[in-house]
Amino acid sequence: SEIDLYDRILGGWLGRAAGCALGKPVEKHPRAVIRQLLESNGAWPLSDYITAAGMPQELLQKFPWNRHSGRESLRENLECMPEDDDMNYPMLNLRVLEIYGLNFTTENIAECWLSMLPVLSTFTAERVAYLNLLQAWRPPQTATRCNPYREWIGAQIRADLWGWISPGDPKTAAGRAWRDARLSHTGNGIYGEMFFAAAISAAFVVSEPRQIIAQGLQQIPQESRLAQAIEFVLALYDEEKNWEKAVDRLYEEFGHYHWVHTINNAALAAAALLYSDGDYERAICYVVMGGWDTDSNGATVGSILGTMRGAKQLPEKWIAPLHNRIRSSLKGFDNAAFDDLARRTMRQAVA
Repeated sequence: SEIDLYDRILGGWLGRAAGCALGKPVEKHPRAVIRQLLESNGAWPLSDYITAAGMPQELLQKFPWNRHSGRESLRENLECMPEDDDMNYPMLNLRVLEIYGLNFTTENIAECWLSMLPVLSTFTAERVAYLNLLQAWRPPQTATRCNPYREWIGAQIRADLWGWISPGDPKTAAGRAWRDARLSHTGNGIYGEMFFAAAISAAFVVSEPRQIIAQGLQQIPQESRLAQAIEFVLALYDEEKNWEKAVDRLYEEFGHYHWVHTINNAALAAAALLYSDGDYERAICYVVMGGWDTDSNGATVGSILGTMRGAKQLPEKWIAPLHNRIRSSLKGFDNAAFDDLARRTMRQAVA
């Protein structure tokens, strides 16, 4: 029904935001440092938004909060969802659809980047693609020219809207994600966005994490390193039941990748989904404690489980502090309301 679809899409938006805010303060810190910080005030294992209360001052000076909204994302400071690149892209992609419709092209997305997204709100592969656009390069050259970040996580964090507007249709979601990803990424960078768009789409109709992951896998090349990494996670889950030991294994296997690469982060996010048994809080806390790209991973698993559960089933303690409001550097989206974003997204889903 339409009501259920709205609740699921709102759950995706809110679930993504809360998971993102949870991981924001410790983004860039290694896993061991995250544990050290959280143990210093008795917050390990994580079960709520991070707080600085009770943390030794010298520890905080040594390991400061992330300079992009990290302090604003602490429990004592949260008054809405702070500005974040992981939240900007679903809003930007919503605008792409509102302007160009479902037959949007990669060039249409590029136009929205240039007209709505400040260049300093982009990072790594997106920044390179943006600069390439300004020099009159067109996709797919925007992704390949002078771009060592082409398989990093920047496309993966843009997957959500394509899943939300394609409920129960992973193939269509992945195709839409491909049109977006090729602006800035190649290979596994593209597959990361396709995988999670398909997974989010599947979360509307499937309520078992393993099945959601399987639906994502069906949309990417089986011989790709990303698919092999996800298969590794599925096998790991069958033999190792302890979360922390499982993360140790992921670090042994994928620790050679940069901390914002697609493959290691996708593997960690998939693992958190499996080990959470579909519990929203457990999933976002597990994945943030796992390190690497904490806010992006918290956002992605939060989005999948928020979509799967729906807004009404998300725990109040994670959703209430956001006060139905999000800050953004995107033109036209600062102080947007989540319920309004969900309504606008639903219009595109039933378009």
